[in-house]
This record gives sequence, structure tokens and C-alpha cells, in this order.
Amino acid sequence: MSVLSWGRSAAGVRRALRRSSSRPRAAPEEGTLDGFWGRRRSSSASPCEQDRRKDWGHAELLEVLQARVRQLQAEGESEVSVKRVEVARLSEGECQLPRKMEGQLCGRWAEKLAKEKRTMQKRKQRLQVKLQARAQQLDHKLQPRPLRLEPQLASGQLSSFLRRKAEESPESPWEEQLARVLQETPQKRLHKKQVPSDREAEAQLSGQQQKLLAFLECSLVSGHLPLAHHVLVSYHSRPRMRKLLTIPMYNTVMLGWARKGSLKELVYVFFMVKDAGLAPDLLSYAAALQCMGRLDQDANTVRRCLEQMARDGLQLQQLFTEVSLSREEQAMVLRAVAQAEPTFSPPPQPPPQVNTSTLLKEVYTKDGPVSYPKLHLPLQTLKDLFQQQLHVELTTRVHVQSVEKAPSMTKEMLQARKTLKALRVQWEAALRRALQEAKASLAHQAHEGRPTLYPFLCLLSERELVRMLMQVARSQGESLVVVAKDLGLRAFNRHMVQQKQLSSQVQALQQRYAQYLHLLASDTPVATPCLPRQYWEALGPPEAPPQQPWPLPVLMQLGKQLAELLVQAVRMPLDLAVPGGSSKLIPVLYHVYSFRSYRQIGILKPHPAFIELLVTAAEPRLTFETVDMPMLCPPLPWTSPHTGAFLLSPTKLMRAVEGTTQHQRLLEHCPPSNLHGALDTLTQLGNCAWRVNGQVLDLVLELFRDKGCSRLGVPPPPSEAPRPRESHLPPGAPPARKAELRRELASCLKVAREMHSLRADALYRLSLAQHLRHRVFWLPHNMDFRGRTYPCPPHFNHLGSDLARALLEFAEGRPLGPHGLDWLKIHLVNLTGLRKRDSLQARLAFADEMMDHILDSADQPMAGRKWWMDSEEPWQTLACCMEVARAVRAPDPAAYVSHLPVHQDGSCNGLQHYAALGRDSVGGASVNLLPSELPQDVYSGVAAQVEVFRRQDAARGVRVAQVLEGFISRKVVKQTVMTVVYGVTRYGGRLQIEKRLRELSDFPQEFVWDASHYLVRQVFSSLQEMFSGTRAIQHWLTESARLISQAGWAVEWVTPLGIPVVQPYHQDSKFLVKGGLQSITCSSSRDTSQKPNTLKQKNGFPPNFIHSLDSTHMMLTALHCYRKGLTFVSVHDCFWTHAANVPVMNQVCREQFVNLHSQPILQDLSQFLVKRFCSSPSTRRQSPSQRVLTTKLLETLLSVPKTGALDLEQVKHSTYFFS
Repeated sequence: MSVLSWGRSAAGVRRALRRSSSRPRAAPEEGTLDGFWGRRRSSSASPCEQDRRKDWGHAELLEVLQARVRQLQAEGESEVSVKRVEVARLSEGECQLPRKMEGQLCGRWAEKLAKEKRTMQKRKQRLQVKLQARAQQLDHKLQPRPLRLEPQLASGQLSSFLRRKAEESPESPWEEQLARVLQETPQKRLHKKQVPSDREAEAQLSGQQQKLLAFLECSLVSGHLPLAHHVLVSYHSRPRMRKLLTIPMYNTVMLGWARKGSLKELVYVFFMVKDAGLAPDLLSYAAALQCMGRLDQDANTVRRCLEQMARDGLQLQQLFTEVSLSREEQAMVLRAVAQAEPTFSPPPQPPPQVNTSTLLKEVYTKDGPVSYPKLHLPLQTLKDLFQQQLHVELTTRVHVQSVEKAPSMTKEMLQARKTLKALRVQWEAALRRALQEAKASLAHQAHEGRPTLYPFLCLLSERELVRMLMQVARSQGESLVVVAKDLGLRAFNRHMVQQKQLSSQVQALQQRYAQYLHLLASDTPVATPCLPRQYWEALGPPEAPPQQPWPLPVLMQLGKQLAELLVQAVRMPLDLAVPGGSSKLIPVLYHVYSFRSYRQIGILKPHPAFIELLVTAAEPRLTFETVDMPMLCPPLPWTSPHTGAFLLSPTKLMRAVEGTTQHQRLLEHCPPSNLHGALDTLTQLGNCAWRVNGQVLDLVLELFRDKGCSRLGVPPPPSEAPRPRESHLPPGAPPARKAELRRELASCLKVAREMHSLRADALYRLSLAQHLRHRVFWLPHNMDFRGRTYPCPPHFNHLGSDLARALLEFAEGRPLGPHGLDWLKIHLVNLTGLRKRDSLQARLAFADEMMDHILDSADQPMAGRKWWMDSEEPWQTLACCMEVARAVRAPDPAAYVSHLPVHQDGSCNGLQHYAALGRDSVGGASVNLLPSELPQDVYSGVAAQVEVFRRQDAARGVRVAQVLEGFISRKVVKQTVMTVVYGVTRYGGRLQIEKRLRELSDFPQEFVWDASHYLVRQVFSSLQEMFSGTRAIQHWLTESARLISQAGWAVEWVTPLGIPVVQPYHQDSKFLVKGGLQSITCSSSRDTSQKPNTLKQKNGFPPNFIHSLDSTHMMLTALHCYRKGLTFVSVHDCFWTHAANVPVMNQVCREQFVNLHSQPILQDLSQFLVKRFCSSPSTRRQSPSQRVLTTKLLETLLSVPKTGALDLEQVKHSTYFFS
């Protein structure tokens, strides 16, 4: 420090410096006194008592310090006046300086201070210059870089050509340059690589390429085309990054400039395409022609473009058949083409393709009687319902009143709600600020040439994003991965809805749907009956090409960014957590780590005080996404893999894990007519109208709001969760007691978590049921990769538990007719599970015997004899009791209009398909493929066979066989027999049997392990003996899949209805989303280019193939029932219809099973697999080991198992095939 150098000549100063240097001190701040003056005061010297020189030294030091203080206080003044400095009293004595010395000191120090002043001013000026320079640099750095439009080309020829063009006058035409650059030969790529077609390129894009392409596409949609062009130019200008660019990326930017009619920028992109060594494709030429059409270019320019396109091997007609353009874009392309070829007209729309499958011949024939059903609602009612559903989807969320028992209103509750309301206002403002800051930062990064999330955050308004985040802020804690994925999907769905709203698709949909309702309404006759899909397609082609979903890495990155903004911005006062605390703000959500199984995961956990605030407020409202709700109007008919179900919200035809693209690619490559059977089935299932069974709902709500009832499937509240007998142990408790308490606590915690999950699921279901109590609603459907159908709304549908099914009934009722009441009674007995081995007549007689109990259950369900509670399906039994009671008490039971669905269930349906495939007479008889007086129970048959083996082993002295005497029952073996057809292993079967044995109170538990091992072996042996043909087919499928996957392929096949199937089992491909709260590692098996998982492929093929057959049988039954005018829905192999229509459905069900298995299913499968996996690769390029594997695979695929002598026609006469 300079002030210390002034006093170096004074010995006292040197001593002071030595004393002060022995203590570490912080560097003082410029322009403050705390760093210097404060430290000196704390280390002032002792009074002078003996040494005069010490007094002089102190006096000199004080003089310096006081002068320095005056200098700092007078900083900025033009002159420095030095006053006389009196020496302060140091102690009891006083030290004074002689006047002569005083004057000398003042003159000397005045000179030194003036010199220091000049030095400080110079330093200050230099510092100000430096600060101004740094501020300018910072401002320059923070200001967005100017967006580059002109590319930097690697080719000297193209670069000089473009430079000459830039030197010409701005008015010179760019059309000439476009024609010339199109004629240029693409430059050689430094890294030679076969450029695949668009779809293959899209499938094989790396994660970085996917994000870049998504960024470019999103920039166009969000109105940031210059930014997309700038990033493309930045990538193209760097050789290492240029390798990532593909023709779809260049096409994306070209299409954006074409829509704006900006020919100059479009030519720049064409230069980059040629410079990158790529050849323009159909979409490239479509962009160029569209741009010229908007600018009304002369015929010569267009003609040269068309000639070059022809030289590249592309046909003009392909622009209108193979390129996805909107109608307006096609019109611009046609306008440009007309300049050069006035007589050209686009190829006409191809006639509707007709499905040629022999199985669907009767469905699509125009001959014969047709009785397609109509809805029971008039046209105007349906139009009103459409407007309501449209409003719901435009708002993207639905608020539903909770059915939890409302606590009494208290002062604390009102205060908590008031606090929450005030906090949410603050959170919304904080989230808006955080979003603005994040967008500004990401925009700056994008201007530096890096693809960021900026355009994705610009897709939705800040208000909409804040509303979406506020909805997530209500959650009770979830892993960051789940929150990020959920937020990314919500943002995408809202963006899709908004795009349709902005592009006038909503208005077009309103007009088209109003016409479509004429087919469904009860009061509008149709001249020519047809299927809903056919009627919708006849109304015109689709308005806009489908938009591809965002890649999974982009979804996760966007969701993670939004989740981090939520954690950063949402805060609450500390005094809410600590009464009497400060008003300091603390986070509401905390990012913590927790172990789940063996993995450590990050969790966003709300502050306990916030959870307590929510509990105290007891807000009576739940919020659901639109896609989680049933529809208020008939769904859109499925017409393609992209279009169907909800009005605006995007829905997948084939449901799959996010990021999986292989199924979608298969569907898009599949001929459209091959999907007609699946599309029409899904449309028909979705068109079934439902209503809530109010009587059952009232009873369930009564139990739910009380204490629940686990026995009846009504989860109890958390207050009923078990608690440990003692929460604290006395001092000195033994270790064994501590371990026991830990196990007890862990068990109670596990049960409490399970109860909470079940309670939340029931709360959602019952709240939705109450919300829809007086409404008619619809359940849109889609399918999984095997063709099995599922309702899209997850919380409230007919695929749920017994309780969920009992809450639903058909909105349209039908009179029972002469036999409907009998079918209601048989259905009632089937639900009880009491007469499974009896004939239908015996079941009907049993229902008549129990009529007193049935009526009592209907009249006094909670106060009577409660006969219905002992049923296997108690709530469905109760609903049926009420329906039977109303029917028998009606003046004319045959005229009673019934709304209750009646079920017909397959008899171990998987084994039925196996037996039919192998024509296995013995196995077929045991699963009711053959007529019999009484139903055959395969589970009892297996149990009997196992008992035979047990007796033989017990006689030989096998201990476990002796212990099992009297314990082998149908219940013990049922689950294993049921699931062995779906690929359960011996290990899984043993666990199933172990669980059943532990449920037997009188079975010696020390033998559970040995007994389960013994029984699973005997069950598999019994099935091998009873279903020899089934096991042979299962082995053939397993071995084929093993060899296919070892050869590097995923197993594929086509169902008899033409649905392409690929098994989605591959080695996981991991990608990392870096930064922020934590880095997220995600696993994805999205692509067939990844190595297949051999174990999952071989174990999954047999059950998945059988599932694809049972889905085919269901679809055939559904389509033929629809043609006959029946209402039909299904739960996989359980078919539902009105009681009056059960005989017709049973006939159709049997006929279609016979028709299905009359096809050479295994032979067709063998031929497809041979063609797919043994014919395409060239054996000359294979290694010797690969050729050996291919040869073995070919031999295995051709070795189709031999079949037996089962007569399938007998199925038509089997009463208990489905019953």
C-alpha cells in the first residue's frame, strides 16, 4: 500500500508494520475505510512511557493516517489543504511536538500528499478507461450476434461463384443463380457415406442430429426462421459440424424460405447443399418451385428447374404424391409448374384402397344386408356435445371436484386457502420472470450458432407455460426424470393443439365433423350405409400433413429446463415453515437424492410445510389433462396412423414408450388398406357410448368417504394404515428387538405407501365418475404393438378392476327380448364364480333358487343379507342383481330396456389358440374347443394330473409329495397354468405357487420352498402331457426368435389382419441430459438399428404371437358384430354386449375363430420369416459363422410343427367355448 511506503523512514512505522504484518487481514476494498482504517484502529500502539523515539513514531503514524483520512474525504476536490495535526492524547501523559518540527512535518507531508493525489488520479483515470473497455466488451458479448445469411463454403468454385454474385448489383436476378447452382455437381464428401432415403436417415439420426433437426423445425414453427438459417450456416461453416448435417435439415430451412417467398436465402441453402456433397431430393425441388410460384417467376426459370429435376431422376408427378405439403403449398407448386407446362395437371387422387384379406371379405363387401348401428342421440345434441368437447381440448385441462369427504370449514382452512392463493400469484410472477431470463440466455446462445431450447420455449405463451408449471407444482413429489418427461409431453401436446387453432384447422374440423355426425345421429338417415372411416374419407383429404413428435432427448431436455425453472422460482416465506421465523423466502421444491431399488435417483420433493399447507387447505379440486378424460362426443374415426381419437390432442395409433419410432415407421410403410381392419375396429370400440351407474356409485362413495373396505376393493384412507406396536424402544433393548422393530417399521411403511397409491387411484376414478354422472361419454381406443386394444383415458374405463367395471353401463339400452333375462341371470351366476363347472341350465336354475338373495341384495345392499359380497366380483354382481330385480319386477320383462353389459369369457383363451394352431384334439377338448354337456375346466384337469403324479411319488416315499396330500387344488395351479401359455418361466411359476401355498393357513410353512419347486415341475409336466402340440409350437417359436435375434434382427411378423408387428426389445441405448440440478441418464430401445436383446426376444415371441392372434379374433368379431348392428366392446378375450344380443355375438365369435384358424397361420408365418430374415442379406458377404447361423435359421423356420386331427368346425357347436 502506498500509505505504508510514505512512512518507511520512521522506525515507529516499521515496528507498527511488523506488528500488523504478523496478523493476516483481508485486502481492503477500493474507496472504503473499513479495510484499512478499521484494522489500524484495532492494532493501535501502546502509550509512550519511556522511549521518546516511540512517541515520535506514533505521532508520525497518526499524522499520516489522519492526513490520509482527510484526503479520502476530500476526494474529487481540486486542492488539498493540510491542517495542523494535533497529536491525540495517548495515555495519561501527553506528547507534544516542537513548533519548528511541526512546520517541517506539515510541509513535507503536504508535498507527499499532493504527489499521492496526482498518482491516485492517474490510477483512477486508468481504471475508468479499463472499466469502460470491459463494459463495452461485455455489452458487445451480451448483444446478440448478427444473424448470418450468406454461407461460408468449402468449395472454392462455389465460393467464388457466390462471391461474384454478391459483387453484382442487388437487382440482378437470383433465379439465374438458382438454375446454375442446381446444375452444379455436388462436391465430394470427405467422409464417403451412403446417403439413405429420408425415412432411413431420420431413423438413424444420432441424438445430436435429432436435436438439431428438431431445433430447425421448431424455429420455423415459432417464427424464428432467420435464427434457424443462422445456426445452419454456423454448422455448415465448420467442417467437423458439417458432417452432422443431412438433407432433411437443409430442406427444413429451404421450405421455410419458400413459404416466405425469399428466393435469395433459398439459393444460399442450395449452395450449402451442393457444397456439402448432397443431392437435392423431391422436397428440395418442391421448396424451390413453391418459392417461384409465390414470386410468379417466368417460365424459363421454372423450366430449367424442372429439367434439372428430371436429370436427377425425379418425376414431376411425385411432388404431388410423395411429398407431404399442405393444400396451399401444393397450389403454389402447381402455379409455378403451370408457367412452364400449362397443360400439366396433378395426378388425380387414387381411388380408395380396398382391403383384400379373405378374413375381411364379408366386412367390406357391398352385397348382403347391412345394419350398422346408430347412436341413440339426435343430431343437434351431438353437435352440442362436439362444441363442449372442442372447448375442453382447447383449454387442455379439466377441473374436477374431488369426492373425498370434505372437512368442516375452519378458520385455519380459510387462512390456508388465502395463503395459497396469495402465494400462487407471487409464483406466477416469479415464473414469468424466470422464463424471460431463461429465454434471453438461450436466445444469446442460439445467436452464437448453437441449437438451444429457445424456439421451444417460444412455442407457447408465457401465461400458458406458467399455468402448466403451476399445475405440476401441486404434486406430492416425483422423480426428476418423470417430471421432466411429463412436462415435455404436456408442452408438445399444447403446442399441437395451438398449431391446429392457429392454422384454421379447427374451423375446418367443425365443418367436417358436423357432416360426419349425419352418419351417427339417430334422426338423420344415410342413403348408403358405410363404415365411419369410409364416410369420413369421403368428406375430403386431410387438411395438413402430420407433424412428427419431438425426439425423446429434446422432450427430456425441455422438461428438465422447465422443472429447474419451477424449483428456482417457486418460493415461500420461512415463517410458514418455522412459526415466528423471518420472512426470508425458501424453496417450495427441493432436489434430493433417494434410493429406489439399487439405483440412486433425483427427486423433486415439496417442503413439508407446503404439504401441510395443502392438507390444511383441503382444496376440493383435481386437475386432469384432456387426454386423460373420456370424450364428451364420439371420437374422430381412425383413418391413418396419425389421425383419430381426440379432436385436437395428438394420439398414437400404436401406443409405445416415448422415443420408440420403429412401430410408427412400420405403420407408415405398411399399405394403408392393410390397416383398415384395425382402424375400423378401434373406431367402432370408441363409438360405444357409456354412462355411469349412479346406484353403484352412491354405495361406493359411502364406503370411500367412511373408512373404505379392502375386501370390496374400496381402499381405506391413510388414517387406517397399520402402525408399529411401539415406535421407541427402551434403553438397553437387545439387537434382536431393534432388528424386529426395523422390520416392522419397514413393513408398515410399505403397506402405507401401497394404501396411498390405491387410494389415489380410487380417488381419481370415483371423482371422474361423479363428474360424469349425468353425462354420456365415449372412450377412444388405440392398440399396443401386438394389436391388443386399450381405452386411451387411463383412470376411468372398463379395463379396470371389478369396481371400475361395475360403475359403467351402456348409454344406449336395448329391450331384453325373449331370452335376455335368462342371459342376465347366467351372467350373474358367472360373476359369483359359484357354478363354473355347471351347465348353463344349471346356472339358470341356481339363479332362480337364489332369487330371494338377489332381490335382497338389490334392495338392501348394505343392510340386508349381503349375499353379493361373497362373490368373486362383488360390485359387478351387485350391479347385475339390481338389473335383474328391475327386470323381473317390470310388467313385461321382455320389454325392459337393459343397459347392463353381459360378458362372454374365453376358456383359457391362449391355450385355445395354441390347440387350434396345432389341431390338438386332447388339448382342444380340455379348453372347450369341442362340444360337451358340461364345461371343461383346464385348471381342474391340470390339478388332477398333478395329483396323479403326487400319489405316485408319495408311494415311492418322496417326503414333499406326502406333505402335499390334500393341498393340490385348482386355485393353487390356476395362475401358473394361465400364464405358462404367455411365456412364464419355471422360476416365475414357482413364485406364483409359493404365494398360493402361503395363503393356506394349515399348510406347514417350512415346506413351502420344497413344495413350490416340486409343484412347478409337475405342472409343466402335466401341461406337456396334456398339450403336446402346444409345447411343440411354443418351442418352435422360441427357437426361431433366438436364432433371429442372434443374427442381429428384432423379430417381426404380420398378423392375419395385416398389422405389422416388431418386438421392441433391444439393448438399451443411453443418452445424457447434462447440467442443471442433475444430469439425467435415460435408457431407450427405440430403434431397430440397435442390437436386439436375445433373451427378451425369444421369451417374448410365443406370448406376443398368441396375443396378436387373440386380438385378431376380437377384431374380426367386433367388425362382424358391427355389421349386424350390435353394440360390442371387449376386454381382450372377454366380449361384452347387450343381454338380448348375446346369442348373435356368440355365433359370430365362434364363426370368426374358425375362419381365423382355417388360414395357414404357421405356414404363412414361416414364409414371412424366411423372406424377411433369410433372403435379404447376401451370403457371399457373410462370415463363415454368419453363414452357419443363417443356414440353421433357415432350417428351423422351415421345420413348421406338424398338426393333429382336430376338426375346427366343432368349435361352432361348442357351448362353452366362450361362456
